[in-house]
Amino acid sequence: MSTKLIVKGAISMINTEIKPATDTKSNISRKKIHKFLAYMRHNYILYLFLILPIAYFIIFKYVPMYGVLIAFKDYNMFQGIWGSPWNNFATFKEIFAMNEFYRAVRNTLVLNSLDLIAGFPAPIILAILLSELRNQTYKKVSQTILYLPHFLSWIVIGSLAIQLLSSQSGLVNMLLENLGFEPVNFLTEIFPWYVTYTLFGVWQSAGWNAIIYLAAIAGINPELYEAATVDGAGRLRKIWHITLPCIKPTIIILLILNVGRITQIGFDRPYAMGNHLVTDVSDVISTFVYRVGLRSGRFSTATAVGFFQSVVGMIFLLIANYIADKVGEQGIW
Repeated sequence: MSTKLIVKGAISMINTEIKPATDTKSNISRKKIHKFLAYMRHNYILYLFLILPIAYFIIFKYVPMYGVLIAFKDYNMFQGIWGSPWNNFATFKEIFAMNEFYRAVRNTLVLNSLDLIAGFPAPIILAILLSELRNQTYKKVSQTILYLPHFLSWIVIGSLAIQLLSSQSGLVNMLLENLGFEPVNFLTEIFPWYVTYTLFGVWQSAGWNAIIYLAAIAGINPELYEAATVDGAGRLRKIWHITLPCIKPTIIILLILNVGRITQIGFDRPYAMGNHLVTDVSDVISTFVYRVGLRSGRFSTATAVGFFQSVVGMIFLLIANYIADKVGEQGIW
């Protein structure tokens, strides 16, 4: 009899312990739901503003992704994507057997690497120099002048390059000849063309790209500079020990994104700056797709090259982000 009473008592104790625990969990979950609903009611306008950007990405970015199927089909525009027969990886075998494709990939990597080496540090240096200007009028005028090239199309810039650097009628070569020097073939010889292509790219993009770094510098606590001034630090020491470390996360993130775009190159710049004398170094993936894929009506080839380009770019992005995480820096995720 006593044993039964003991068992009953233990069971009742267990039930009383479990029931409050269950009630506590349910109360916590209800509180979380109420808290979430209250947050949504208070901030619903912010989420309404997100509807249009999300709809834009879904409609114009994600939905068209089904077009990548063209790369795996013998595409016929009259049959459509779904009506065209599958060819599996025949298109990829075709482009991997083309020497022109490897030349385009090589040129894309070389030109983007030059832009990364010369063009990535330029806006950082420019932003630091602009942030050190004390005369606000001069600073605003300088920023306006530096931003303007970003709004010029590469067709205009290519025409400007011809007017300035043509070996026969270019202003720069005319000046060199008047000074007794030999004219330089800036646009028709490989090494001078590399230099011209890179410098015009830096000139066109450095001012605009400096905006991000100027915003990062503006967010630095002024008390850090005041403390450094009290300790007797000069401008260079402030830049080295305060400005650069504070904007380092921004630099790392933009560097990762630039490395991820190393296989992506626009059509207009190489097309406007190139010519038949430098085709061996100016023919990039975008011009290759235009010439071999679109102009010839080989849409499967064009799509396959674009798909390959995206996959390789994603691989570079993941590698750069992994390296940044390993060296203790903040990545993009």
